[in-house]
Amino acid sequence: MTINCKGQLIDLSTPKVMGILNITPDSFYDGGAHKNEKEVLLAVDKMLKEDATFIDVGAYSSRPNADDVSETEELNRILPIVKSLVKNFPDILLSIDTFRSEVAKQCVHAGAALINDISAGKLDSNMLDTVAKLKVPYIMMHMRGTPKTMQQQTDYNDITKDVLFYFSERLAAAKALGIIDVIVDPGFGFAKTLEQNYELLNKLELLKMTDKPMLIGLSRKSMIYKKLQTDAQKALNGTSVLNTIALQKGASILRVHDVKEAVECITLVNALNPK
Repeated sequence: MTINCKGQLIDLSTPKVMGILNITPDSFYDGGAHKNEKEVLLAVDKMLKEDATFIDVGAYSSRPNADDVSETEELNRILPIVKSLVKNFPDILLSIDTFRSEVAKQCVHAGAALINDISAGKLDSNMLDTVAKLKVPYIMMHMRGTPKTMQQQTDYNDITKDVLFYFSERLAAAKALGIIDVIVDPGFGFAKTLEQNYELLNKLELLKMTDKPMLIGLSRKSMIYKKLQTDAQKALNGTSVLNTIALQKGASILRVHDVKEAVECITLVNALNPK
C-alpha cells in the first residue's frame, strides 16, 4: 500500500505520522502558537526530527463554529509558509489542509506534496478535477455541511454504514477523474456526536472495505477531553490510548499535534505484529 509523493513512494503498510502545523489564530488546541516564520521553522524541525513523515499545514480553522476565512486570506497565510518550509526543508512532504481548489493548486505549485480536504470535494466543485490534474495524493474526509453548521447535522441511520456509503460515492467520483492515490479519513468530531465518534472508532476496521489507506485524526479532540472531563491541554494521554486502538484497527496515518508520542504508539503496536 504505497502513495506517490513528488516521485517518492511512501509505504503505508507500516503506519506513518503526520504532524499538524496550524497557522490559524483560532485553532482549538494550538491557535496562534506560531507567531512568526522562525517559530514555524522550529516547530517543523522538531516534528521532522521526531520522525513525522508528513507535515499538514492549515490556514483555515475547521473547529466547530469556526469563523469563515476568505480565499485571499487563506492564501496570504499559507503560501509564504509553504515556500519557506520547502526552501528550508527541501525533502519535506507537505500536506495542505484546505477545501479550496485554488489554494490546493497554488500550494502544490509551490512545492506541497498532498492535499487534505475536510469536505472530500463537496465544498468546491473544482477540487477533484484540480487534484486529478495536479497528480498528488488526496485525503478525503467525511463531514456534513461546513465547520460552522456540521454539529447540527448528526442524524444518521447507522453512522458506520453512512460513512462507508459516503466514501463509496466520493471514491467513485475521484476514480472517474483519474485520481490514483486516495486516503480516507472518517472525520472524528466532524458532524458527529460524542457517542457517534466512539461507535465509529469501535467499528473502524470496517472502513478497510474501502480498500484505501486510513488517516485518523483524534489528537486532543473534544471526544477525548469531554469524556475525561478535562481540556485539550491535558488530552495527550487519551490521544495516545485512542491512537493505539486506531492502529490496531488498521490506521495507516496518525495526524497529531504530538509526533514523538504517536511514533511511540506505532513502534509498540508494531512490536505485537513483527513483519
